[in-house]
Amino acid sequence: MTTQMKGLLDGFHSLRLGKAPVVVHASLKAFGHVDGGAETVVEALVRSFPAVLAPVFTYKTMVTPGIGPEKNGIVYGSRQDANRMAEFFTPDMPADPMMGIIPETLRLHPKAQRSGHPILSFAGTGADAFLDAQTLAEPLGPLGALEKAGGWVLLLGANHTVNTSIHYAEKRSGRRAFIRWALTPQGVRECPSFPGCSAGFEALAPEVEKHTRRVKIGNATVQAVPLRMLFKVVKERINKNPLALLCQQEDCARCNQIRILS
Repeated sequence: MTTQMKGLLDGFHSLRLGKAPVVVHASLKAFGHVDGGAETVVEALVRSFPAVLAPVFTYKTMVTPGIGPEKNGIVYGSRQDANRMAEFFTPDMPADPMMGIIPETLRLHPKAQRSGHPILSFAGTGADAFLDAQTLAEPLGPLGALEKAGGWVLLLGANHTVNTSIHYAEKRSGRRAFIRWALTPQGVRECPSFPGCSAGFEALAPEVEKHTRRVKIGNATVQAVPLRMLFKVVKERINKNPLALLCQQEDCARCNQIRILS
Protein backbone atom coordinates (compact mmCIF):
# COMPACT_ATOMS: atom_id res chain seq x y z
CA MET A 1 0.00 0.00 0.00
CA THR A 2 1.26 3.47 -0.92
CA THR A 3 0.65 6.32 1.50
CA GLN A 4 0.34 9.83 0.08
CA MET A 5 0.11 13.28 1.63
CA LYS A 6 -3.69 13.38 1.40
CA GLY A 7 -4.01 10.09 3.25
CA LEU A 8 -1.80 11.39 6.05
CA LEU A 9 -3.67 14.69 6.32
CA ASP A 10 -7.04 12.95 6.31
CA GLY A 11 -5.86 10.43 8.89
CA PHE A 12 -4.49 13.03 11.29
CA HIS A 13 -7.64 15.13 10.89
CA SER A 14 -9.81 12.12 11.74
CA LEU A 15 -8.20 11.93 15.20
CA ARG A 16 -10.09 15.13 16.06
CA LEU A 17 -7.35 16.69 18.15
CA GLY A 18 -8.24 20.22 17.11
CA LYS A 19 -5.49 22.73 17.89
CA ALA A 20 -3.74 20.52 20.44
CA PRO A 21 0.07 20.29 20.37
CA VAL A 22 1.58 16.83 19.94
CA VAL A 23 4.73 14.89 20.76
CA VAL A 24 5.48 12.25 18.15
CA HIS A 25 7.10 8.83 18.18
CA ALA A 26 7.15 7.18 14.78
CA SER A 27 8.25 4.27 12.64
CA LEU A 28 8.42 5.17 8.96
CA LYS A 29 8.59 1.55 7.83
CA ALA A 30 5.30 0.81 9.62
CA PHE A 31 3.48 2.86 6.97
CA GLY A 32 4.72 0.78 4.06
CA HIS A 33 5.71 2.88 1.05
CA VAL A 34 5.23 6.61 1.55
CA ASP A 35 5.50 8.92 -1.44
CA GLY A 36 8.27 11.34 -0.47
CA GLY A 37 9.32 9.28 2.56
CA ALA A 38 9.86 10.84 5.97
CA GLU A 39 9.67 14.37 4.55
CA THR A 40 6.04 13.75 3.56
CA VAL A 41 5.12 12.43 7.01
CA VAL A 42 6.77 15.38 8.75
CA GLU A 43 5.16 17.92 6.42
CA ALA A 44 1.75 16.34 7.07
CA LEU A 45 2.35 16.60 10.82
CA VAL A 46 3.42 20.24 10.57
CA ARG A 47 0.34 21.09 8.49
CA SER A 48 -2.00 19.21 10.82
CA PHE A 49 -0.90 20.39 14.28
CA PRO A 50 0.07 23.85 15.54
CA ALA A 51 3.02 22.45 17.52
CA VAL A 52 4.88 19.21 16.78
CA LEU A 53 7.59 17.96 19.14
CA ALA A 54 9.82 14.88 19.02
CA PRO A 55 12.78 13.58 21.05
CA VAL A 56 16.06 13.79 19.11
CA PHE A 57 18.33 12.26 21.73
CA THR A 58 22.11 11.99 21.20
CA TYR A 59 23.45 9.02 23.12
CA LYS A 60 26.85 9.21 21.44
CA THR A 61 27.70 12.19 23.66
CA MET A 62 27.52 10.02 26.78
CA VAL A 63 30.55 9.09 28.84
CA THR A 64 30.73 6.85 31.91
CA PRO A 65 33.22 7.67 34.69
CA GLY A 66 35.27 5.12 36.55
CA ILE A 67 33.54 5.98 39.82
CA GLY A 68 30.38 7.86 40.73
CA PRO A 69 27.30 8.03 42.95
CA GLU A 70 25.95 4.81 44.41
CA LYS A 71 22.57 3.31 43.47
CA ASN A 72 22.77 4.86 40.01
CA GLY A 73 21.80 1.91 37.80
CA ILE A 74 25.15 1.78 36.04
CA VAL A 75 28.40 -0.20 36.14
CA TYR A 76 31.17 2.37 36.46
CA GLY A 77 34.22 1.87 34.30
CA SER A 78 32.32 -0.46 31.96
CA ARG A 79 32.17 1.73 28.85
CA GLN A 80 35.77 2.69 28.18
CA ASP A 81 35.56 1.83 24.47
CA ALA A 82 32.36 3.89 24.16
CA ASN A 83 34.00 6.74 26.08
CA ARG A 84 36.82 6.88 23.53
CA MET A 85 34.26 7.15 20.72
CA ALA A 86 32.07 9.78 22.43
CA GLU A 87 31.44 13.01 20.52
CA PHE A 88 30.98 16.56 21.73
CA PHE A 89 27.35 17.69 21.65
CA THR A 90 26.61 20.43 19.12
CA PRO A 91 23.21 21.90 18.18
CA ASP A 92 23.44 20.40 14.67
CA MET A 93 24.31 16.87 15.84
CA PRO A 94 21.98 14.29 14.23
CA ALA A 95 19.56 12.39 16.43
CA ASP A 96 20.62 8.91 17.40
CA PRO A 97 19.53 6.38 14.74
CA MET A 98 17.50 4.62 17.45
CA MET A 99 15.13 7.61 17.40
CA GLY A 100 14.15 6.90 13.79
CA ILE A 101 14.23 8.93 10.60
CA ILE A 102 11.04 10.91 11.29
CA PRO A 103 12.35 12.76 14.39
CA GLU A 104 15.59 13.49 12.55
CA THR A 105 13.64 14.79 9.57
CA LEU A 106 11.60 17.00 11.89
CA ARG A 107 14.85 18.37 13.34
CA LEU A 108 15.92 19.35 9.82
CA HIS A 109 12.61 21.01 8.93
CA PRO A 110 13.21 24.68 8.05
CA LYS A 111 10.74 25.82 10.74
CA ALA A 112 12.12 23.57 13.48
CA GLN A 113 14.01 24.59 16.60
CA ARG A 114 15.96 22.36 18.96
CA SER A 115 16.59 22.43 22.70
CA GLY A 116 20.14 22.29 24.03
CA HIS A 117 20.32 19.30 26.36
CA PRO A 118 23.53 17.39 25.53
CA ILE A 119 21.80 13.98 25.68
CA LEU A 120 18.01 14.43 25.80
CA SER A 121 17.24 17.24 23.37
CA PHE A 122 13.89 17.78 21.62
CA ALA A 123 13.10 19.37 18.26
CA GLY A 124 9.86 20.80 17.00
CA THR A 125 7.90 23.30 14.98
CA GLY A 126 5.71 25.88 16.69
CA ALA A 127 7.11 24.47 19.92
CA ASP A 128 9.43 27.17 21.25
CA ALA A 129 7.53 27.51 24.54
CA PHE A 130 7.80 23.78 25.14
CA LEU A 131 11.48 23.60 24.21
CA ASP A 132 12.18 26.48 26.61
CA ALA A 133 10.79 24.36 29.46
CA GLN A 134 13.81 22.08 29.28
CA THR A 135 16.71 22.55 31.69
CA LEU A 136 19.68 20.39 32.56
CA ALA A 137 17.92 19.47 35.81
CA GLU A 138 14.55 18.84 34.11
CA PRO A 139 15.36 17.29 30.72
CA LEU A 140 11.78 16.11 30.17
CA GLY A 141 10.30 19.49 31.10
CA PRO A 142 8.91 20.00 27.55
CA LEU A 143 6.53 17.10 28.14
CA GLY A 144 5.18 18.66 31.31
CA ALA A 145 4.64 21.94 29.49
CA LEU A 146 2.93 20.07 26.66
CA GLU A 147 0.56 18.38 29.12
CA LYS A 148 -0.40 21.75 30.64
CA ALA A 149 -1.24 22.96 27.12
CA GLY A 150 -3.61 20.03 26.54
CA GLY A 151 -1.12 18.07 24.45
CA TRP A 152 -1.32 14.55 23.10
CA VAL A 153 1.24 11.86 22.36
CA LEU A 154 1.08 10.40 18.85
CA LEU A 155 2.42 6.90 18.25
CA LEU A 156 2.81 6.45 14.49
CA GLY A 157 3.23 2.74 13.93
CA ALA A 158 4.93 2.49 17.32
CA ASN A 159 3.93 1.28 20.77
CA HIS A 160 4.43 2.55 24.31
CA THR A 161 7.96 1.13 24.65
CA VAL A 162 9.11 4.31 22.85
CA ASN A 163 6.71 6.64 24.66
CA THR A 164 9.06 9.09 26.40
CA SER A 165 6.11 10.82 28.07
CA ILE A 166 5.74 7.83 30.40
CA HIS A 167 9.21 8.60 31.76
CA TYR A 168 8.06 12.10 32.71
CA ALA A 169 5.00 10.62 34.42
CA GLU A 170 7.24 8.15 36.29
CA LYS A 171 9.32 10.98 37.71
CA ARG A 172 6.21 12.92 38.73
CA SER A 173 5.02 9.78 40.50
CA GLY A 174 8.18 9.73 42.60
CA ARG A 175 10.08 7.02 40.76
CA ARG A 176 13.84 7.32 40.95
CA ALA A 177 15.74 8.83 38.05
CA PHE A 178 19.49 8.52 37.43
CA ILE A 179 22.58 10.58 36.68
CA ARG A 180 24.48 10.36 33.43
CA TRP A 181 27.31 12.38 31.91
CA ALA A 182 27.77 14.03 28.52
CA LEU A 183 30.70 15.38 26.57
CA THR A 184 30.24 19.06 25.67
CA PRO A 185 32.55 21.81 24.37
CA GLN A 186 32.56 23.15 27.97
CA GLY A 187 33.73 19.80 29.33
CA VAL A 188 31.97 16.78 30.79
CA ARG A 189 28.55 17.80 32.15
CA GLU A 190 26.60 15.92 34.80
CA CYS A 191 23.05 15.32 33.59
CA PRO A 192 20.56 14.52 36.38
CA SER A 193 17.03 13.16 36.00
CA PHE A 194 18.05 10.63 33.37
CA PRO A 195 15.11 8.23 32.91
CA GLY A 196 14.94 4.51 33.49
CA CYS A 197 14.17 1.67 31.08
CA SER A 198 11.09 1.74 28.83
CA ALA A 199 11.01 -1.91 27.74
CA GLY A 200 8.08 -2.67 30.08
CA PHE A 201 5.87 0.25 29.10
CA GLU A 202 3.57 -1.63 26.73
CA ALA A 203 2.00 -3.20 29.84
CA LEU A 204 0.24 0.15 30.24
CA ALA A 205 -1.65 -0.19 26.94
CA PRO A 206 -4.80 -1.88 28.35
CA GLU A 207 -5.19 0.84 30.96
CA VAL A 208 -5.01 3.71 28.49
CA GLU A 209 -7.15 1.95 25.88
CA LYS A 210 -10.32 3.83 26.74
CA HIS A 211 -8.49 7.14 26.34
CA THR A 212 -6.83 6.19 23.03
CA ARG A 213 -7.92 7.32 19.58
CA ARG A 214 -6.83 5.28 16.58
CA VAL A 215 -6.69 5.55 12.83
CA LYS A 216 -5.11 3.39 10.16
CA ILE A 217 -2.87 5.29 7.73
CA GLY A 218 -1.31 3.11 5.10
CA ASN A 219 -0.14 0.02 6.93
CA ALA A 220 0.46 1.90 10.19
CA THR A 221 -1.79 2.12 13.21
CA VAL A 222 -1.67 5.65 14.59
CA GLN A 223 -2.56 6.04 18.27
CA ALA A 224 -3.28 9.33 20.05
CA VAL A 225 -3.35 9.51 23.85
CA PRO A 226 -4.00 12.71 25.86
CA LEU A 227 -1.02 13.43 28.10
CA ARG A 228 -3.24 14.50 30.99
CA MET A 229 -4.89 11.10 31.15
CA LEU A 230 -1.67 9.22 30.43
CA PHE A 231 0.07 10.89 33.37
CA LYS A 232 -2.91 10.18 35.62
CA VAL A 233 -2.94 6.48 34.71
CA VAL A 234 0.82 6.12 35.23
CA LYS A 235 0.65 7.78 38.65
CA GLU A 236 -2.22 5.55 39.76
CA ARG A 237 -0.41 2.45 38.49
CA ILE A 238 2.87 3.22 40.27
CA ASN A 239 1.16 4.31 43.49
CA LYS A 240 -0.65 0.98 43.52
CA ASN A 241 2.45 -1.04 42.63
CA PRO A 242 5.90 0.59 42.93
CA LEU A 243 7.32 -2.07 40.58
CA ALA A 244 4.81 -1.42 37.80
CA LEU A 245 6.10 -0.96 34.23
CA LEU A 246 9.58 -2.28 34.97
CA CYS A 247 11.05 -4.64 32.40
CA GLN A 248 11.73 -8.32 33.03
CA GLN A 249 15.29 -8.43 31.70
CA GLU A 250 17.54 -9.93 34.36
CA ASP A 251 20.50 -7.73 33.40
CA CYS A 252 18.66 -4.37 33.30
CA ALA A 253 20.66 -2.28 35.76
CA ARG A 254 18.14 0.58 35.97
CA CYS A 255 15.05 -1.57 36.57
CA ASN A 256 16.93 -3.74 39.03
CA GLN A 257 18.06 -0.65 40.95
CA ILE A 258 14.47 0.57 41.23
CA ARG A 259 13.42 -2.86 42.51
CA ILE A 260 16.11 -2.76 45.19
CA LEU A 261 15.05 0.69 46.38
CA SER A 262 11.27 0.09 46.27
